[in-house]
Amino acid sequence: MPQTLTKDRIMEALRGVLDPELGSDVVDLGMVREVVLDEGVVTIGLALTIAECPMRGQIENDTVRRIEAIPGVQRAVVKTRAMTRKQRSELMEVARRRARENAAPTRVPPTTRTIAVGSGKGGVGKSSVSVNLALSLGRLGYRVGLLDADIWGFSIPRMLGTDARIEADPATRLMQPVEAHGIEVVSTGLIIESEETALMWRGLMLSKALEQFLQQVAWGKLDYLVIDLPPGTGDVQMALSRLLPQSEMVVVTTPSRTAQKVAIRVADMARRSAMPVVGVIENMSYFETPDGQRFELFGRGGGEALADSLNIPLIGAIPLDPALGAGADRGEPVVVVRPDGPVARVFMEVAGRLVGLVPPADAETCTGRIAKLLAAL
Repeated sequence: MPQTLTKDRIMEALRGVLDPELGSDVVDLGMVREVVLDEGVVTIGLALTIAECPMRGQIENDTVRRIEAIPGVQRAVVKTRAMTRKQRSELMEVARRRARENAAPTRVPPTTRTIAVGSGKGGVGKSSVSVNLALSLGRLGYRVGLLDADIWGFSIPRMLGTDARIEADPATRLMQPVEAHGIEVVSTGLIIESEETALMWRGLMLSKALEQFLQQVAWGKLDYLVIDLPPGTGDVQMALSRLLPQSEMVVVTTPSRTAQKVAIRVADMARRSAMPVVGVIENMSYFETPDGQRFELFGRGGGEALADSLNIPLIGAIPLDPALGAGADRGEPVVVVRPDGPVARVFMEVAGRLVGLVPPADAETCTGRIAKLLAAL
């Protein structure tokens, strides 16, 4: 049954909008001063710490995406104003209390933008997209992590060509990510004895594994964390929306209309969990011969139809290239071994568009500036 649109539902969604430097959300920090529901239009009044907040655009955009992801919302309007001196003082008290309590639910830095890559079903190339997208973000100069949250069907280690083992730091007892091609990687495939070992886990164990990867791994200071989800709408997806409410999703599909109809389910799940779906990637879009002829082997229009139905952009159409699959089998990602090839160029374009939609958090926010001013008094 669809959830009723209420102020409580709006506030729940806004808990996914973080102040990156203070590591808390706009609700806990008292930035949400007004919520007005007028049929399908939701107006949010936000109080920022200073009038010319350098993070204003990001906070407003994140707020709009969170609210418009809620079923039943036609449009979100954000009105911002500056806090009073009393409100700023109250905000900093909350921030100090949070710091004392170490209330951050995970060890993923609050400045990290988390991108969940999902699909409605298996076989659409979601994991190869996750790997090459993460590596492309790294090639753009960002610090990137890749979490293989497909607990049963882990394939990321093979695709990256690493057989390293995850080890724990004796001092902190935290797991240390493995580095592969310049990005941080965590996967159950880097913990178990061999790639052929079957993980016979169910429900709660799957959620617990994801929780450990987020809470007991010493993630570095990342700009982006790409999360390769299992296909479908199961336990891991629901746990992610609880553990990392700031996550945003990219949906992978193929040109087939059948695949598109299945993929829309994972987008519906994300929106019911207040997780914005920011873009669609169509994989296996076409095959291009050396002389430039294109053949649409798996149909046409699935990605565009999905994007249109969700009112979000189609951020890339990945061509079908034997080098993509062969490279995954050999542990040689196509964007690494053929960086100037046509597939790598498309992935770089996709990464650039994703950065435009979900820009990296600035090192210092408007709230951080106020914290330094108050600390100097």
